[in-house]
Amino acid sequence: DHNCVIDPKKTVPRDPAKDPKITLLKVQWRMPHVALNDVTKLSLLRTLESGRFLSAGFCSWDLYEFPLLQSTTKHSWAVKAAPQLEKPRYVIFALQTGRRNKFAGDASRFDHCALANVKLYLNSEFYPYDDVNVDFENDKFAVLYEMYAKFRGAYYGNGRDDALFSPREFARVALLAMIDCSRQNESVKSATVDVRIEFENKKNVPPKATAFCLIVHDRVIKYSPLTNVVRKII
Repeated sequence: DHNCVIDPKKTVPRDPAKDPKITLLKVQWRMPHVALNDVTKLSLLRTLESGRFLSAGFCSWDLYEFPLLQSTTKHSWAVKAAPQLEKPRYVIFALQTGRRNKFAGDASRFDHCALANVKLYLNSEFYPYDDVNVDFENDKFAVLYEMYAKFRGAYYGNGRDDALFSPREFARVALLAMIDCSRQNESVKSATVDVRIEFENKKNVPPKATAFCLIVHDRVIKYSPLTNVVRKII
């Protein structure tokens, strides 16, 4: 219990001589086990004996970093050239100041850096269609917060638009631009997809500012249980 080790309300004067010391000797990881019935077990054994590959689909998360931004108000970042099979479904953009390679800094917090607008370009297509028109000095960030709140329901497909942070907490510690680009024109295909982010700030970007881009795309692999061979399809 956290309360028996640390007094959060500081009702008792702190005595350094009585500070508790906890030594962790053993950690036990409990994992649930699933027992199959005979019919399902027989079906799986036949699948294994056939030697065929099993397909598995999931979302891959790739993080890209722009370590030192120029001290200007307009920026254009060519993130990567992705193949058609790895085109982004979601892109998360964030800015951070003065925490790169600093263990004492809280790397989980992001800064707005007077962000005014951000757009994602996939070749000639861009997202979102309208400007976000952010103004943090006047507490105008409703569009960004709506994109953040809707990300969970869109990603998991459960229709839930609830968010972990309140609007005030979002602007203070978790300023993220969650760009949904999953509804693309599938009829127009090219060999590669140039991923580019353009963003604008009301003021010059502060020194030691870093930009982050997290790209979420689909991936399918095939796995052979007998040979442990993994083939990447997408």
